[in-house]
Amino acid sequence: MSDFADRFVAFAVERQVIRFGEFRTKAGRWSPYFFNAGLFNTGAALATLCEFYADAIEAQAPPFDLLFGPAYKGIPLVAGIALTLARRGRDVPFAYNRKEVKDHGEGGVLVGADPRGKRVLIVDDVISAGTSVRESVVLLDRAQAIPAGVVIALDRMERGQTELSATQEVTRQWGLPVCCVATLDHLVVHLARDSTQVETLGRLQAYRQQYGVSTPAG
Repeated sequence: MSDFADRFVAFAVERQVIRFGEFRTKAGRWSPYFFNAGLFNTGAALATLCEFYADAIEAQAPPFDLLFGPAYKGIPLVAGIALTLARRGRDVPFAYNRKEVKDHGEGGVLVGADPRGKRVLIVDDVISAGTSVRESVVLLDRAQAIPAGVVIALDRMERGQTELSATQEVTRQWGLPVCCVATLDHLVVHLARDSTQVETLGRLQAYRQQYGVSTPAG
């Protein structure tokens, strides 16, 4: 287990970004846990989150020239990660998109650095149905950029539309490697260390038995 993944899961549970209970997913499944990156909603929490993303990028990401954050959750993420990487000595340009086309000023839907001809790493929180990645790839193709990969916070390691996980489906469909800060494996290990979470761990393992895949993205 990577050290940063272990620390990230502990941090997300402490911040209640990972919550336990009964939650309906986009796929209509009743999940015993829920991950909501929008709850990293203070300056300190976002700064810490971006440190974890930077750790994952440095350890796993394919070569890239530019970071791209899809609206809306990806916007603070991509800016924060770019700041973090700059503090570590790597000054990387970044861009994001608008949901609405701007018809004045510079116009268009892309904001920030020009991605044309650049290898682009897409930043997201999780991959559920792959919709955000698909929309990002279309935007980047139109901008004559080269999608290089995706980085996410948590790989749930559960089936998407096929027997593959949603993250594996992204790799198969778009040829994009997906790297992540942590996976469901790391969450299971975290819960197994806590004697007060035996019941939660049992529900999580049952859910995984029903919907999970054996290997993470990558």
